Amino acid sequence: MRPCNIPALILAAILSSLFLVHAQSAPTIAQGAEQLAADTLKTTVLGNTFVAPKDWSIRVKGPAMILEAPEGDSWIALVDVAAKTPEDALAAAWKVYKPDAKWPVKVTNDLPDRDGWSRRRAYEYLTSPNEKRGVAALAYYSGTSWTVIIQDMADAVAEKRGGQSTLVFGRLLPKGYFRESFAGKKANTLDKARIAELTSFIEQGQKTLGVPGVALGLVQDGKVIFADGFGVNELGGTEKPNGDTLFMVASNTKAMTTLLLAKLVDEKRMTWDTPVTQLFPDFKLGDAATTRSVLVKHLICACTGMPRQDMEWLFDYGKMTPENSLALLGTMQPTSKFGELFQYSNLMAAAAGYTGAHVIDPKMEVGIAYDRAMQSYVFDPLGMKVTTFDFAGALKGNHASAHSPDVDGKTAKALMSVNYAVIPVRPAGGAWSSVRDMLKYVSMELAEGKLPDGNTYISKGPLLERRVPQVYMGKDASYGMGLMVDTTYSVPVVHHGGDMIGYHSDMIWLPQQNVGAVVLTNGDPGWILRSRFSRKLLEVLFDGRPEAEALLNADGKTFYLTMAAERKLLAIPAEATESGKLAEHYVNASLGQITVSKSGASTFFDFGEWKSEVASKKNPDGTISFVTIVPGMAGSEFVVGAGPKRTLIMRDAQHEYVFEER
Repeated sequence: MRPCNIPALILAAILSSLFLVHAQSAPTIAQGAEQLAADTLKTTVLGNTFVAPKDWSIRVKGPAMILEAPEGDSWIALVDVAAKTPEDALAAAWKVYKPDAKWPVKVTNDLPDRDGWSRRRAYEYLTSPNEKRGVAALAYYSGTSWTVIIQDMADAVAEKRGGQSTLVFGRLLPKGYFRESFAGKKANTLDKARIAELTSFIEQGQKTLGVPGVALGLVQDGKVIFADGFGVNELGGTEKPNGDTLFMVASNTKAMTTLLLAKLVDEKRMTWDTPVTQLFPDFKLGDAATTRSVLVKHLICACTGMPRQDMEWLFDYGKMTPENSLALLGTMQPTSKFGELFQYSNLMAAAAGYTGAHVIDPKMEVGIAYDRAMQSYVFDPLGMKVTTFDFAGALKGNHASAHSPDVDGKTAKALMSVNYAVIPVRPAGGAWSSVRDMLKYVSMELAEGKLPDGNTYISKGPLLERRVPQVYMGKDASYGMGLMVDTTYSVPVVHHGGDMIGYHSDMIWLPQQNVGAVVLTNGDPGWILRSRFSRKLLEVLFDGRPEAEALLNADGKTFYLTMAAERKLLAIPAEATESGKLAEHYVNASLGQITVSKSGASTFFDFGEWKSEVASKKNPDGTISFVTIVPGMAGSEFVVGAGPKRTLIMRDAQHEYVFEER
């Protein structure tokens, strides 16, 4: 589960420098632009390969290949230039793509060599919130020239078409270069030395990123070969995590939820293609026709075009129940066709779990039914003795506490209260577990439904159907049903990540090599460690090129440089003249209320279930924002609206919420 949105180009580690580039006029698509009927292998002007996405337009403008999204307001430009430095290359690229652009660069960072590219540098530009736009660039060098990638996209398009952007970046390779492949290679045995290499990576990454504690589990050929932890469970404490320490596993819950559904398929109580309303008549989306079209597999495939609307369960969650979350779905509509685009919906995943629960016990409240079903169908049979949805119980025992950097980049205890927002939508991300328990789940997946005693827990067919691609996330990764499959290095890696405030996890397994791993962390930005560990595991298993450590270090530097750049934009305490103009109370029908208060020179926003001091920020367009700074929920931005009524505007990528003075 990912409670906040990360700009699309940051998945390429985007960051910026100190010169200016100027925006506002959009490139006009020339008459000769080609509209693509399918994902298409293309080359830049100098012959570097990439994949252009279906339904986008592509045209050549001098040394540039310019891709335009179907919405017409978002572009990716690939520009080949000769230059001495990345800055010279970047300036030349902007001159071709959009010569009158003028966004200031917010922060920049060098990236390690990768995929045949060297001297890589990333740039992120400063935009105003009301532009609803993200702008970033990358400069890559190969041979005797640079390729500069400029991503200039509306936030809504970047969110909706993030998988298609990944398609472009994921296969952008220098002319004649072939990515490293592990196909056909025999995996090494994870002996003492190789385990030490993996644990050293975890320990070093933990320190680099400022994550207080990490637990790691490894399984190979049916045997658990490592299950222990590093660091501390809580900042200032001495107790370290171990194989039995509980962490929130967030969206890794989704795979266990789909395992429950697979058990029901195996029992022939439904199929993956059963219409949901036949099983759960109360289920509905925004209109009757769409509702009738939803099959069981659509609930958990991230393929229906249902956009994220996480803010609606992260704010004002005190009154939320499983029934409320289902009712909220009834107000929503897909923004793309089924199977067309990867769009991640936590509410749909929650509906998947509650549908399965209703099939098992239609007379019981769906939340209680789901908890009982997961215990009897999943946790008990797999021997997952400590895995639970009981927050109070988890927090009483051996558990890791949540942490996040404060506004100045120092590790601090995170705002735990917002993690309780997941309880009403818990099939999407509400489980607590340990590495030992999660390894039992991973071991069953590797054994294709068999238990350690040789008995069959679930038939192979419904289990493996969850890995079949329902929608693609770029060229080398697909989403099935609560599981992703990545083939970047030509061996299938099945996995899923999980992210809530202060908790970041991953479970990974290689079916062909009979190897699996679990990484659980108790601090932001733990998502960097868990995502880069996958590459490190491949390096150790196949003697691959040593890339993971440099990538993790660059990601960590990018994260903290970005924090520092954001901090420079903030006034803390909030500027008194601006905070003095705020109303005392605001309300939004979807997100609830904000009560504004003062304590000394500081200004606070109280959302009911949680509160934060806010900083003020003057945006490039002259507007004023107030930004939360509490660790874990820092960065929630409220723009002061124009007009006679006092308003605050909050946005996610595809939605806008206006709080009006009450």
